[in-house]
Amino acid sequence: YLGIDGIQPFIDVAEKYGKGIFVLVRTSNPSAADFQDLELTDGRKVYEAVAETLTKWSKNYLGSDGYSPIGAVVGATWPEQAVKMRQVLQHSWILVPGYGAQGGTAADCAKQFKADGTGAIVNASRSLMCAYKKQTEFPAEEFAKATRQEALRMRDDLIKAIGERDT
Repeated sequence: YLGIDGIQPFIDVAEKYGKGIFVLVRTSNPSAADFQDLELTDGRKVYEAVAETLTKWSKNYLGSDGYSPIGAVVGATWPEQAVKMRQVLQHSWILVPGYGAQGGTAADCAKQFKADGTGAIVNASRSLMCAYKKQTEFPAEEFAKATRQEALRMRDDLIKAIGERDT
């Protein structure tokens, strides 16, 4: 957790080239709690303070779509915290790792999206990369077909979960 002087150079480049950055807020790995759940003197957890700070920074860089180029990483494996993070990070895209192989479900991911279905980007690297190992209808040489089939299944599950969630 670098603070603005460590992040500002990346924000500047993102702004210059119309890109974005993602800052780690609540990661999907099991040991994330070792540091991110530490309680600060004001009672907040470290990840909560990081999210609130990103929100302050984001307000200086809002685009016409209402989003800032400063995004946040919030794992699907922490669905209770994800609800709060979505409320705090109103102007940030949220990168959602942990869907699939790490145990995050489509319903967990759906909590990261805004009511209009925007605001989150779901990542499922291992589930897609290793899809051929779970799908017996495709030999290993046809891993791309297995990956495509799994990506489509995941997409459909996410669309369904977003439509069924409580907003």
